[in-house]
Amino acid sequence: MYTFETKNLEKPLSEEELKCLMKKYDKTGDGKLDRQELKVAFKDLGIWFCGLRAYQAICQADKNKDGLIVNDEMDVLVEFAIKWGFTLA
Repeated sequence: MYTFETKNLEKPLSEEELKCLMKKYDKTGDGKLDRQELKVAFKDLGIWFCGLRAYQAICQADKNKDGLIVNDEMDVLVEFAIKWGFTLA
């Protein structure tokens, strides 16, 4: 398993805090995260290969294959982020 250090987190996040953090990157305010929004979020968190990780996150979490992460898919995104080394409180 690969682990990734994040440079901009001062403390472990709860699952809800991580979801809220990801939702802050929803530029359009439509409640959906696209690949570009995820890429920016991951870059800001210091994740290496953020474009690749955003693509992988979409592939894993996007249940209906519309290219967007919505609320009911956010749990899968969080699970995937934990595999990368995010520490949850």
